Amino acid sequence: MSKPLKTQVAVIGGGPGGYAAAFAAADLGLEVTLIDLEKNPGGVCLYRGCIPSKALLHCAKVLKDAEEAADWGIYFEKPRIELDKMRAQKDAVVEKLTGGLGQLTKARKIRFLRGRAAYQDATTLKVTADTGEEQFIECEQSILAAGSRPTSVPSLLIESPRMMNSTAALEIEEVPKTLLVVGGGYIGLELGSVYATLGARVTLVEMTPSFLPGVDEDLRKILAERVGGLFHKKLFNTRVEKVKEVKNGLRVTFKSGDGKAFEETFEKVLTCVGRTPNSSGLGLNTTDVEVDDRGFVKVDAQRRTNVPSIFAIGDLAGNPMLAHKASHEGRVAAEVIAGHNAVFEPRAIPAVVFTDPELAWCGITETQARNEGRPVKVARFPWGASGRATTLSRPDGLTKLITDPDSDQVLGVGIVGTGAGELISQGVLAIEMGATAEDIGLSIHPHPTLSETVMESADMIFGQSVHLYRPKGKDTPQA
Repeated sequence: MSKPLKTQVAVIGGGPGGYAAAFAAADLGLEVTLIDLEKNPGGVCLYRGCIPSKALLHCAKVLKDAEEAADWGIYFEKPRIELDKMRAQKDAVVEKLTGGLGQLTKARKIRFLRGRAAYQDATTLKVTADTGEEQFIECEQSILAAGSRPTSVPSLLIESPRMMNSTAALEIEEVPKTLLVVGGGYIGLELGSVYATLGARVTLVEMTPSFLPGVDEDLRKILAERVGGLFHKKLFNTRVEKVKEVKNGLRVTFKSGDGKAFEETFEKVLTCVGRTPNSSGLGLNTTDVEVDDRGFVKVDAQRRTNVPSIFAIGDLAGNPMLAHKASHEGRVAAEVIAGHNAVFEPRAIPAVVFTDPELAWCGITETQARNEGRPVKVARFPWGASGRATTLSRPDGLTKLITDPDSDQVLGVGIVGTGAGELISQGVLAIEMGATAEDIGLSIHPHPTLSETVMESADMIFGQSVHLYRPKGKDTPQA
């Protein structure tokens, strides 16, 4: 057994939370050891999540744009799709980004250990490599950033190459003739739309009355009209009871909301029903770290657990399970360890569904305000009145502002439309800075751009907008 290594800060997990924490700690002058299973930092996000899925979504959008170019008198031959080349390009993107993170790790003189870490006590870790070799680390402080994994459903636990989770689906080894996507959340919609655009006949099943439960209906409706149209069938208020492998595929038994059972056979089934925090297998039982009944590690505003030397960030520390939330938490934890007065207290964490159109929101939603009985003022600007959206042949969008009825301070922003994920940062900044609708309306936006829709929705708070007309006494504006 080798001699134990000593470090000021050990970071367990090299995803967007872990590497952000490690980099921030090193930049603050701390001696850092970063531990991960992969050869370079990146985590699920870069290796098996955000980055490869967005690469495939880009391919799907290129195909869709080529198809719709006929509206402008531009015609392309039927595309020839080479899955091997598509997969290789996706993998090259992943390799480039993770390799870059490896170089940044070395440049910051961070010790990188490849293996699985587990606590022996609050300040001692054992790192086990794939070869079985063990290395012990004595650390003054540690940051847990072990991420999460796809949630498994008992009724779908069968051993079959026809069953896929989100990780397997990204390999895109083939495009099945028929595909069942179980789950109508972010991942199900994104991957379902990729496979549908590539030629699969996709059926989506969701337990709730619609996909993206909890998202404001006016935004979701626009997404449903375009993305939902890609799918062969949508089964809402329906659950999967059983999956059985048969000669020509997977026989799936469904139960609808009214209790009726029915069956259908699919070539493949993709399960996207959420993610589970990776809090097991970390040796937390050798410490006093508290974990709740859902597997999330309990932390305070500084991301510190009830054990003073152990912090937890990212998916382990609770919802929302988003890479950018993890990165911010990682920087906070590093600053606290370095002795700075830092806390994690965002007013708005943006969420983005990277379908086409994209859907994004931040701050309070209209649905949330209604459920809480909180009075708000809401203004909507339809993209049919946007010059830029019209030139893009994408008037299928909406920008909405949610403000305090007394002060007009911006409380929430929701956007559905092409590029909504880029536009939502304007809403995040407005909420974080305590901006009012008047502040946004008085900020000159370039023309013609989609960003103008944010300015014009702010103007609509006061019933006035250059490109919309609201007759006196009417609630509905006219484009």
